[in-house]
Amino acid sequence: MTTIYIVLAVIAAIIIIGIKQVNQYERGVKFTIGKYTGIMDPGWRLVIPIFQSYRKVDIRIKAVDVPDQNAITKDNVSVAVNAVIYYKVSSAEKAILEVEDFFYAISQYAQTTMRNIVGEVTLDELLSGRESIANRIKDIVEKETTAWGLHVNNVELKDIKLPETMERTIAKQAEAEREKRAVIITSEGELAASQNIAKAAQTLSASDGALHLRTLQSLNDISSDQSNTIVFTVPLEIMQAFTGYVKKVKEDSR
Repeated sequence: MTTIYIVLAVIAAIIIIGIKQVNQYERGVKFTIGKYTGIMDPGWRLVIPIFQSYRKVDIRIKAVDVPDQNAITKDNVSVAVNAVIYYKVSSAEKAILEVEDFFYAISQYAQTTMRNIVGEVTLDELLSGRESIANRIKDIVEKETTAWGLHVNNVELKDIKLPETMERTIAKQAEAEREKRAVIITSEGELAASQNIAKAAQTLSASDGALHLRTLQSLNDISSDQSNTIVFTVPLEIMQAFTGYVKKVKEDSR
């Protein structure tokens, strides 16, 4: 009986020691005598000591901060680019069996890919097409890391650092572009105003007395302010008529 109790106690101890908890956000990769024998789902699972072992794998989405990568664009501009890669483990057994440290591996591969992609585009393409470049990096990294049991959810370029001289050049270019747009808008406004003035002049000249009526109206508006000094210009037509009248009077007197 004592032997039976001892055996039962040993079995109970083995069971207690061998019970492992796998959380909902984890998967366990089980090995029996060093050979992969299956995936442990969430819950309490039995791992026989000595004969069996396991590795937990977190299957939640992870963010890998890719540090600044110095690269030269296609048009020979030196830049420093950093990014964030969001990925998750899609196959726990591959993540353990196919690569030693998948977190380190995807980080290093992303850095290399990012430098290569930056070298294939110009600075303008890099600055204006950040989303498309990030998608290219994602596709390349995804294609390689699928064999590692990983799935890349997204890649975001965080910052693009330029040399100070290049930043000043871009700032001057942007300022020149703003001034150009301001000049264009001003000239378009002046053109529209001149066209409207020309139309108004045509309308006034087409109606008898309209020009004189407009002149009198303007004088009335100006005279409302006593501080204004009014200089009235006699229309040329009146001066010509007056000159013709004087000549006629002189001829008649002869």
